[in-house]
Amino acid sequence: MKKFLSAVCLAAMAASIVACGSGSGAAATTADPAATEAAATEAAAETEAAEAPAAEAAEAPAGGDGVFVIGGSGPLTGGAALYGIAVQRGGQIAVDEINAAGGINGYQVKWVFEDDEHDAEKALNAYNTLKDQGLQMMVGTVTSGPCLAVVEETADDNMFEITPSGSTQDITINDNVYRMCFSDPDQGKKSAEYIGEHGIATKIGVIYDSSDPYSQGIYETFDEEAPERGLEVVAAEAFTADSKTDFKTQIQKMKDAGAELVFLPFYYTEASLVLQQSKELDYSPIFFGCDGMDGILSLEGFDTSLAEGLLLLTPFAADADDELTQNFVKAYDEAYGEVPIQFAADGYDAVYVIKAAAEAAGITPDMSVSDICEALKGVMGDIKLDGLTGENITFTPEGEPDKAPKAVVIENGAYKAMD
Repeated sequence: MKKFLSAVCLAAMAASIVACGSGSGAAATTADPAATEAAATEAAAETEAAEAPAAEAAEAPAGGDGVFVIGGSGPLTGGAALYGIAVQRGGQIAVDEINAAGGINGYQVKWVFEDDEHDAEKALNAYNTLKDQGLQMMVGTVTSGPCLAVVEETADDNMFEITPSGSTQDITINDNVYRMCFSDPDQGKKSAEYIGEHGIATKIGVIYDSSDPYSQGIYETFDEEAPERGLEVVAAEAFTADSKTDFKTQIQKMKDAGAELVFLPFYYTEASLVLQQSKELDYSPIFFGCDGMDGILSLEGFDTSLAEGLLLLTPFAADADDELTQNFVKAYDEAYGEVPIQFAADGYDAVYVIKAAAEAAGITPDMSVSDICEALKGVMGDIKLDGLTGENITFTPEGEPDKAPKAVVIENGAYKAMD
């Protein structure tokens, strides 16, 4: 059973937590049309949501026109837009494939997506807008802070929700919410596991953001797991949101301690500065990051040669040679003219998780949101998915994915899957 946490506590956390994959200063990306639609309908959604009781929303059938409505929200504009757009696009490709193959239980699927700008309050507005569009099952939200705000609303509505990439542990506190990516604690543990099992290094330095629960949480579990994997943390240095441009002091301490590998459990904007300043200090250890590092090759103005040899814990590599990945990368490139990142794969897999559960449960679009959720919850422990982000993916009773950790290395300005 998932433990209970009050709505007041979650709301407070949502206001302060920076999300998985929410690096500030990400490369500017043009938003899809959903962003404009979200802004235009925001005020109406707020008014209508205030007037309509949550119980009515949960009981009323949403798919009255004979289609399933799956939707999500995430940042389509702002500093974290890279992540939200990737999830939106990955989900769209999955829905297009599903519809072309006959849909879910013989019914077509409608995919709707709203911009939350990586903001908790706007995420609530986006959720209400999605409900106005008939939302029955949710893929979202993309980043952790907004997701913490929305999970209490989906719990009240008994709406099935799977976040593709929100990694803060308490997101899955309610039994209607599942997660596609690893949680923050799992990322720290899996990183130490991967480094140790693959013999990448033994003397480890860590630079982390002590003001960010995402980074702090990963560091703490990494530090706990490291000795179990034969790793020695020879230096651990923190920075905060108020001091995230000059890392030379932390880097020098890594160098003086003889760290062979430096673990960077934070976002690619700050990580790009660490790589640049390490070169200035003539220090070239192995660098290892987590999912917040994904996107560094797309950072505007960044010299990608500085990331050569960077290792990244991620369940997806666009150059993998399996048929599923190759087909996805081809479809993504044809549709959007670029190589997909992990967040696109997370969105794609999350839609296919819903498909697998929906088919196992035998749901139909005329069922209420609450009845759909109850049916899906009843089978989530039984489904198994071979996806882009892992093989034989299953889900624990706590809503967490069970899959093997993978890593990629940056070679010649591109991600390459590690063995």
